[in-house]
Amino acid sequence: MHFTHAITRLPADTVAGGLTTADIGAPDPALTRAQFRDYVDILLSLGLTVSTLPAQPDYPDAHFVEDTAVLMPELAVLTQPGAPSRRGEVRSIAPLVSRFRHAVWMDGDARMDGGDVLMIDKRFFVGLTSRTNEAGVSQFAAAVEKFGYVVTAVEVSAGLHLKSIVNYVGRNTLILSEDRADDPVFRGYQQIVLARDEEYAGNTLWINDTLITPSGYPDTLRKLKTLGLPIIETDTSEIRKMDGGLTCMSLRF
Repeated sequence: MHFTHAITRLPADTVAGGLTTADIGAPDPALTRAQFRDYVDILLSLGLTVSTLPAQPDYPDAHFVEDTAVLMPELAVLTQPGAPSRRGEVRSIAPLVSRFRHAVWMDGDARMDGGDVLMIDKRFFVGLTSRTNEAGVSQFAAAVEKFGYVVTAVEVSAGLHLKSIVNYVGRNTLILSEDRADDPVFRGYQQIVLARDEEYAGNTLWINDTLITPSGYPDTLRKLKTLGLPIIETDTSEIRKMDGGLTCMSLRF
């Protein structure tokens, strides 16, 4: 898929009040915004048009826009995030998403975070996690299968989201944690297996045959270089403190 647009949101001064399981200190709001601006600059350098929404102080996780929607050429699915404190984020981003795609809303007891949705061509792998349930997968499948997409649910026992531990990096290759290596659900893909102490770098973002990867993970960088693709490293130290990564901070389409 060739991406031409991205939606992002500026991190708020209240960023340290968001949800996190990490125990590596509180993020600095100014440095978080600086890292976010570097991220947006990278997207712009890759030819994307970037729409950046203003910060939402009442929703300190709102800059992790990926969790609010899943976009594909035919439509957008507006999610119901698993954390109740984040559901207002969907209402605020919906008008902009609807400018680009026909949007359908999840409802009822369906729960889904976009961070659990891995799209590879016409296939979706959707993680079953503390944030995404079976009802969410079922509603999502009902919305997208009519357009020829195949949806596969994946049990996730470690990691906040599926894309915390598995991502597509182009050339029929997945980057994934040791625990998911040789998982039969991912049969047919080449694999780059992460060292346990570098699992965070598995949240590497593939855009238009360029890889964006967190800086400071030399073993992962060495393995990614074997793909022969351009690689851009960027600092995500503050983003990581709130369980965030590179895929989290944009909706790409």
